[in-house]
Amino acid sequence: MDWLKSLKSFPLRIFLIALILRFVPVLVMRNLGIGLDDMFQYDMLARSIASGNGYRWYAQTDLPAVLPYLKLDLNSVEYDPRGVLTSFRPPLYPAFLAVIYLLFGMGANRFFTARLFQAIMSAGLAPLTYALALKLIPATSEASFLAAERRGKIAAWIVTLYPLLVIYPLSLATENLFFILVLSSLFILIKAGESIKNDPVLWKKVIWIVSAGILIGLTCLTRSVASIFAAMAVFWVLYFLKERIFAIVLLTAIGLVIAPWIVRNSILYHRLTGIETALGYDLYVGYYPTGTGTFEYPQSLNLMTIVNDSQREKIGIEQALGFMKEDPARVPYLIIRRAGYFFGLERRALTFFYSNNYFGYIPQPLLIIFAIIFCVPFIFVCLSGVMGLNIIKWDPGSSLLVLFLIGYISPHLLIIAEDRFHLTLVPLLAIFTAFFWTGGWRALIYRWQTKAGKVFILLSLCVVGLLISNWGFELLRDADKLQSLLGANGNKTYFSY
Repeated sequence: MDWLKSLKSFPLRIFLIALILRFVPVLVMRNLGIGLDDMFQYDMLARSIASGNGYRWYAQTDLPAVLPYLKLDLNSVEYDPRGVLTSFRPPLYPAFLAVIYLLFGMGANRFFTARLFQAIMSAGLAPLTYALALKLIPATSEASFLAAERRGKIAAWIVTLYPLLVIYPLSLATENLFFILVLSSLFILIKAGESIKNDPVLWKKVIWIVSAGILIGLTCLTRSVASIFAAMAVFWVLYFLKERIFAIVLLTAIGLVIAPWIVRNSILYHRLTGIETALGYDLYVGYYPTGTGTFEYPQSLNLMTIVNDSQREKIGIEQALGFMKEDPARVPYLIIRRAGYFFGLERRALTFFYSNNYFGYIPQPLLIIFAIIFCVPFIFVCLSGVMGLNIIKWDPGSSLLVLFLIGYISPHLLIIAEDRFHLTLVPLLAIFTAFFWTGGWRALIYRWQTKAGKVFILLSLCVVGLLISNWGFELLRDADKLQSLLGANGNKTYFSY
């Protein structure tokens, strides 16, 4: 039968395996609520959209659940019982949730339904990683195709089995949509590059580059940090493909996708406003005098009492600039600390949920096993991926991935960083890891024969040393907290996020 034959296709098989793995925690945690401020905010926004009230939060019906924890200054706006019009969060993820709520209802099961759809999206990362890996080095012979296919399969299996990606659909967070949009954008952009160079039909080239622009625009509307990637993508077409007209087409397509939301926000606040107004808040928290460059309590609540987004944005930027002027020497220090947080071990969210008794008590041996399961995979793909960058062939496709790495990591080092932010890079690191483990030491020795190769390998070894030092520092810094978590009442230590 046709459908049985189709199951022999690796992309379909790996998708189904990834889907089953992600469905398991969603089904087991069917009645799980939501536990972080971000999740409450996305849910409020989605319910407002689904109810036909527009992009609003803090509706009168939500205030009893919010006011005991957050003293909102409702006098700073003309309060509407339907809620406050906002631009603090990018719109696409709440809109995604709103569609699910509209189709399946806004009752108690809405979180479970959303998580099922998020599991499907997350499973799609595996075949997309496989396809992207195949695109990096075009096969010129049967042997080269088999080698590329092997790398693609290894990368896809890493993404399929990666523990935090398996359970991430449980969270109501933008990353669930952002991950798939990032990979799709990269894949379609590389396809567009191939079409521009090889396709004789103009309209096909235009369709590919416009499709890439639409996806990148949607990615920006999910998390505005992707705006740097958008600029890098235009630069890539202009510099690496040397196509000015298509760079303009790409920029226009991106602009047409994000422009309506920018116009909406600008009309709302009577000034030019971007996709979101969270920059001032993030800078305030990221440069707070007693902070270390990451999201920390209690200063994370200071500005959230201000309901007017434009006012909060202005105050946040002014105070952050003041913090920098008072102690400019802290700026490079915080950049280094943020790099440490960005590439930190994947334990922050798990520490929060376990310490706040979401899962009950877990015996110490089992808790240590869970910690190893969730921390070791990132160490593996990070170290292997860094070395794999020395083996990968430099062409427009691989150059695009490196540009994305630079464009995605840089703003987090300058504003605010957490370990969950690096999850976006895991599929790319999985591809680089596959190059390393299929090329092996022989490929590194071959690379060492050139002067440039020696430089890159030595730089990679320095990065490996810094990463290992960072993880060691992290464990020493949090030794007391880890000891408490492993204790008899570790599930009731109630650490803040």
